[in-house]
Amino acid sequence: MTTELERSPASPSAWLPPSLYALRRDGVFLGLVAGLIALALVAPREIPRYPSRIDWPTIAALAGLLLLTRGVEASGALQRAGRALVDLARTERAAALGLVVGSALLSMVITNDVALFIVVPLTLGMARIAHLPATRLVVFEALAVNVGSALTPIGNPQNIFLWQRSGATFAAFASAMLPLVAMLTVLLLALAAWAFRGKPVRLRGEPPARTIDGPLVVVSLALYAPFLVLADRHLAGWGLALVAAAFLLLRPHLVRDADWGLIVVFALMFVDLRGLADLPAVRSWIAGASLGAPTHLYAAGIAASQVVSNVPATIALAEYSDDWRTLAWAVNVGGFGLAIGSLANLIALRMLRGRDAWVAFHLWSLPFLAVAAIAGYLGLF
Repeated sequence: MTTELERSPASPSAWLPPSLYALRRDGVFLGLVAGLIALALVAPREIPRYPSRIDWPTIAALAGLLLLTRGVEASGALQRAGRALVDLARTERAAALGLVVGSALLSMVITNDVALFIVVPLTLGMARIAHLPATRLVVFEALAVNVGSALTPIGNPQNIFLWQRSGATFAAFASAMLPLVAMLTVLLLALAAWAFRGKPVRLRGEPPARTIDGPLVVVSLALYAPFLVLADRHLAGWGLALVAAAFLLLRPHLVRDADWGLIVVFALMFVDLRGLADLPAVRSWIAGASLGAPTHLYAAGIAASQVVSNVPATIALAEYSDDWRTLAWAVNVGGFGLAIGSLANLIALRMLRGRDAWVAFHLWSLPFLAVAAIAGYLGLF
């Protein structure tokens, strides 16, 4: 029950966006704050550098995508699309395989995090009108975007970095990653076929017809392309300004109700993870890991991804080796396992919410990491 204090105009809940007020009970946020305090105590001289550790273009891109997907979701279009997909997918297994394949294909061309911003709201919309295991579906979508995005140099941030650094052509990069992605795709589809049953999809009664907010869905969809173009040209801040201005004019409440807590969590992640990577002990470990040996580089890429996420791991390890193919295989495999291995994992879990989602994710992702690591090792060496 809401207390009088929480309803009072003086209470933070009266003026803070709901997602920011909810951070007081967010375990990930509280853990990141604790990590920030620990880093400040270990290296107090680094505190003034904290803002520069945040990848602001990435933050701006995430914020813009949050608003766009919130607009499409609030318009009612996803509910209609979800109903159409439910009618097509007669069984849980068919729905799961369709969503997994679709997620993987999308991530090859619009990056893994953008793909999740599209498929996760769609999946949750489907689960609201039919009896579908929403948490398990989103977990497999997170796995799928990590698999699909590994193929192309534009599929994820670590590939973009290595592609630019290596000087390889688009085709050469994709060709180098194809054996890994082929193996991971077979593994993922086999696992999905086993994890989801062939029972018919049942509707949750007859879902009420919902009127689509035409202006909102048109504006939201129309802004996707220019926003992605601006983000690709390293102008994500201008893209965010464009989207925010349009929404403030059209549906201002959506701007307040967007998941700004996710943006705060990601900003803290950049500060914490880059701070950890800069610690002398961590740098010393990397320097002493004999990364000139491909097998050592492969193991280090996977291990480092489980500690600081695969993008910071890629940036750090690239300073010690020019073997971009081995490093690309390692950090893409390292995106599985712990949720921190890939920012896409954290986006999916944040959109799901709840402790059960974290447990479910690791029950599938940790074994997948073990098998993927062995498959990658056999494919490379």
